[in-house]
Amino acid sequence: MPWRNGWSDWVSKEDEMRMAFGVLSLLIVVAIIGVLAKKQMSAMSGPPPAAETTQGVTVPTGSPKQQVDAMKQSIESAVQQAPRQDGQDTK
Repeated sequence: MPWRNGWSDWVSKEDEMRMAFGVLSLLIVVAIIGVLAKKQMSAMSGPPPAAETTQGVTVPTGSPKQQVDAMKQSIESAVQQAPRQDGQDTK
């Protein structure tokens, strides 16, 4: 039987040290990857950008329903202000 004396005949002291260093190295690599991943995720979870006006374009704010209502209102006001192109009088 090869395991009669336990692991002492099957695994040498050098193999035990190699396995211990291998496991320790693996744990160090996992810890480094964890720290880097945590830094990357914390950098991505910054505050959202504020609404800015650039060349007359405003970034929409509010709920989606409020955005839709504001868009409808702006389209209706633009249609009312635009002159008729087909030559018909609006009055």
